[in-house]
Amino acid sequence: MNRVTDSDERAKAIILTSGGLDSATVLAIAHESGRECYALSFDYGQRHRGELKAAARVADCFNGTVHKTVTLDLRGIGGSALTDDAIDVPTEPTVGIPVTYVPARNTVFLSLALGWAEVIGASEIHMGVNAVDYSGYPDCRPEFIAAFDALAAVATKAGVEGNPVKICTPIIGMSKADIITAGVRLGVDYSITVSCYQARDDGLACGVCDSCRLRAQGFTDAGVADPTRYA
Repeated sequence: MNRVTDSDERAKAIILTSGGLDSATVLAIAHESGRECYALSFDYGQRHRGELKAAARVADCFNGTVHKTVTLDLRGIGGSALTDDAIDVPTEPTVGIPVTYVPARNTVFLSLALGWAEVIGASEIHMGVNAVDYSGYPDCRPEFIAAFDALAAVATKAGVEGNPVKICTPIIGMSKADIITAGVRLGVDYSITVSCYQARDDGLACGVCDSCRLRAQGFTDAGVADPTRYA
């Protein structure tokens, strides 16, 4: 990612900020590169409500960052352990796409971010999707990002006028350990982040869901003490 110099007009960037490890690192990367950061979170009916408080804490750590939370109801369609209380969050590794996948979630999130980008004149949307140490979600893959990037170029006024909003995924090809190493270098306080799929409202993590396992292994591989608060 190119750094914005003092002589350049600061590029506005929307950073999808869930409150987790990955999006916190992406926000740190964007902030360090000189972007004017607009953090965007979603209260979509997720069972792990603690991540919303974490998102606010993360945004507050980066001076000048505007933070907005948009409310929508993905519980209305269900189909995921994160939005349907009748579906248990797995505590053991599963085969294939796990039940924690939320149908079309990233498509919805990026669409709303694209709308806000047009409103405020942002030229970029930064997203913490990862296709290395991840749960296998289809909307975290490079193919999905490339397809949405092409959509953004033809579906918006900005795109038709020759200024399409760019979808930026700086950590998509990084291991969890590499993400953590990068974040530590940028001063990210991972103790305030929440990644757990069934975190308590106070942010305490279960330690056994897929997201907790990937996170814990990342800290181990990076040789960094795990600051996660476990229940």
